[in-house]
Amino acid sequence: MRRKTMKVMIADDHPLYVEALENLLRSDFEIVSTVDNGSKAVTEAHQKHPDVILMDINMPVLNGIEATRKILFELPEIKIIILTCFEEKESLFRAVKAGASGYLLKNLDGQEIIEGLRELEKGRNPFAPGFEACILQEFQHQSPKDTSSTNELADQLSDRQIEVLALVAQGLTYREIGQKLFLSERTIKYHMGKIKESLNLKTQEQVIALAWQKGLPKHQQ
Repeated sequence: MRRKTMKVMIADDHPLYVEALENLLRSDFEIVSTVDNGSKAVTEAHQKHPDVILMDINMPVLNGIEATRKILFELPEIKIIILTCFEEKESLFRAVKAGASGYLLKNLDGQEIIEGLRELEKGRNPFAPGFEACILQEFQHQSPKDTSSTNELADQLSDRQIEVLALVAQGLTYREIGQKLFLSERTIKYHMGKIKESLNLKTQEQVIALAWQKGLPKHQQ
């Protein structure tokens, strides 16, 4: 069975970079739209319903972080990868908190960007080298041994849901989690839906960020 082509939207105000990115991705992905500011990205997301948006941070009218937040509030099924030339921790943390699924640098080799999109298709979050560890350290630093945070989760989630959440936070796909827990992939998806509902969150990325903040990556498999 032929794999469905991922629909990609590019939001960036540098026309030469957009053209190069289109040429790079066109043979593997369907480019449904290109926009040059964050406000247009919000509008086009509603009209084109891409699977993923490659989003620059510094754009006119509305920056990429705010555009990400607006899009995911209304269309949480869309995945957004921040694609920028800036290697800044602050923008990285803001992007994750806004719900971004990944954070890649524009100076990466073209094949690495394609691989990042393929990772997203597999249910993993693509980050430029070193950034995932950086996020983990930041959230652990915020609450390194906060047992009250874990107890708070226990009040909101079942033991099984906490177990699923801990494995999702470690970067496992639903299929891999199902294999570990001897559950179907569909059951894992159901648990994640209930976790989002209980925590009042819309995207898996927001759930993972919260799990990191609560220290769940230290969960022993």
